[in-house]
Amino acid sequence: MHPSSVVVSSQVLSDFDYRPLTRVVFGAGTVSQLGTLAKDYGANRVLLVTDHGLEQAGHSDRGREVLEAAGLTVAVFDDVHPNPTTHDVESCVRFAKDNNVDFIVGLGGGSSMDCAKGANFLLTNGGKMSDYKGVGLATKPMLPMIAVPTTAGTGSEAQSFALISDPDTHMKMACGDKKASCKVAILDPTLTTTMPTAVAAATGIDAVTHAVESFVCTRRNPVSQLFSRQAWQLLSSALPAVFSDSQNMDARGAVLLGAHLAGAAIENSMLGAAHALANPLTARFGLTHGYAVGLMLPHVIRFNAEAAGDAYSLLAADVGRSGPDGLADHITELLRLMQLPLVLSETKGFDASLIPTLAEEATQQWTGRFNPRKIDEAELFAELYTKAV
Repeated sequence: MHPSSVVVSSQVLSDFDYRPLTRVVFGAGTVSQLGTLAKDYGANRVLLVTDHGLEQAGHSDRGREVLEAAGLTVAVFDDVHPNPTTHDVESCVRFAKDNNVDFIVGLGGGSSMDCAKGANFLLTNGGKMSDYKGVGLATKPMLPMIAVPTTAGTGSEAQSFALISDPDTHMKMACGDKKASCKVAILDPTLTTTMPTAVAAATGIDAVTHAVESFVCTRRNPVSQLFSRQAWQLLSSALPAVFSDSQNMDARGAVLLGAHLAGAAIENSMLGAAHALANPLTARFGLTHGYAVGLMLPHVIRFNAEAAGDAYSLLAADVGRSGPDGLADHITELLRLMQLPLVLSETKGFDASLIPTLAEEATQQWTGRFNPRKIDEAELFAELYTKAV
């Protein structure tokens, strides 16, 4: 009989089931391999999912060119909106059916990749997005997909989840299935040079939050923590370098790889209270997701210190700090460096009288269930919102 855990060098190793599903191709200029890779994985008629901003930046044309150069037929769906809703997914599905596609490429930020993954569920398994809210609810194989991130933050290319918003409430549904995992993720840092500074800041702090929360969540394991800590080390050193020199390609590559590894950590563990607190802020006030998670993260770290102090101390030591408070202070300095809001009262439209409502909504977010310190009562979420005002 195998024990549930063993001790190696005084460290308790928990059980895990690690199933790597996505090939990672990293390096400047690797987007040029998109057509060859798609063809290698059986593509003939490709659905390229992107957005208007990527079209204006020239990335959509570049993606189409390299796919067509490999002899593939390409249909471009470029009508993805930020925080895609079920309407975005349904429009994409109609477009894909009209073009009889057999392969998907998600090119862009998390919104494009989430919409592409969401469309894959419906194209192959039918029904509506809410049918797949949860994990492992797809019964049929899905189309092969390649993800090409042009922002460095969400790590969506490393995850088997599509985050799709309800068009009425704007609350996000997490629809996950291993069959939705990408065959390949192409990480080309040259594609991130067109990001506006505000987008770079929002996505960068989102990646930092992924690394920190996945490192301490209750579903952490030795593999996920390897990803989380490496992500943290890359991001915490490279983000300031990117903001001091936007043309530093080595730093951009480190941020892009760090964001991917943080996404891989989530795929093999989960997140925590900062994400549970952020989603109602985005839904109620339109606060950018990265701004919301970053703003709440220092408060969550201090709240969790009694349950995850040792783990936070490891991350703090990586940046020359001490203890959970030192880590929280470092996050605040990153926020200040990237000119991100430090308190909720600085954000447009925030209404403190809605804190009880926000707290109730935060209790319904799945990520809060994996927070290292139990947080399942609205009063505790309200306390954290109040500290952030």
